[in-house]
Amino acid sequence: MTQSTQAITELLGAFRRYRHRSGSGRPGSGCVSLGRRGSLTTMSILLCCSVGFATGTSPSHAASRCVEDDTGAEICLSEPAQRVVALSPGVTELLFAAGGGDRVVAAVSHADYPAQAEKLPRVGSYNRIDIEAVLAQRPDLVVGWLSGNSPSQLERLERLGLTVYRSEQRELADIATTLERLGTLLDSEREAEETAESLRARLAELEARYAASEPVEVFYQVWADPIITVNDTQIISEAIRLCGGRNLFGELERLTPRLDVESILAADPQAIVAGGMGEASEEWLEQWRKYPDLSAVKNDHLFFVPPSKIQRPTPRMLDGIEILCDQLEEVR
Repeated sequence: MTQSTQAITELLGAFRRYRHRSGSGRPGSGCVSLGRRGSLTTMSILLCCSVGFATGTSPSHAASRCVEDDTGAEICLSEPAQRVVALSPGVTELLFAAGGGDRVVAAVSHADYPAQAEKLPRVGSYNRIDIEAVLAQRPDLVVGWLSGNSPSQLERLERLGLTVYRSEQRELADIATTLERLGTLLDSEREAEETAESLRARLAELEARYAASEPVEVFYQVWADPIITVNDTQIISEAIRLCGGRNLFGELERLTPRLDVESILAADPQAIVAGGMGEASEEWLEQWRKYPDLSAVKNDHLFFVPPSKIQRPTPRMLDGIEILCDQLEEVR
């Protein structure tokens, strides 16, 4: 089977499943059929995808807008993106911050910032994408989350003819770079560059302010059951370093290692910082009060940072870093 034939077969199957699920199934099913209009919509998308594959030419040959994504892959569009699907809450924020919020047509669950994002149609969750719902949006650009989305699902979207940009910020400086790249694809370069430069200036000011700070040993808790933290290649760890902290589990190999209580008791952090299950939920910190000999508990250095301001690599992460830096100042 050729690449073109395989893509058309997969796309047709996906649309059949979507039509059946959304109430456009067989006559007599109690549903309203899409009729000829629905068939034409499906066929137009199939034709668009099949032409792209059948010609055997790369879109980059005719494209005027090309950037590298965070895997180093070249992503090219012949025209600025008009219909964008965002596959993580953080990616959704980045698209709005880059000036392309009016082009975002769908997002995943928990994409709640800015307020407009809450009204977007949903295409599943970041770890379980609804492929059929994505296709139904007819996007000309899909922006995925490299370490969060299923690699096989992102690959399937590409096989179906969609352009997929994989986003992954491992350093704070990468946030500004991503904004500029997305601005290029969205034809919103001016707004994206202004936001990126503002972020860089704010970041430089924070680095200068805390450069000579006394180190504080930190355990950052991403999740409670199982207990999950981050290593030094994860962007949250750089936030800790910027504030003069040291991630006690930064040298572990896995990006988001799982821990047991005993390993944390043995490390005896000076501060425990948790993201919690919600924007104002500090319940994860309470479990540590069962261990009164732990330095962080003994000195009441249990801190909470709203997760959307520290766990999403967006311009708002600088707000979370300022909160974190102030907290670590209390430890010194």
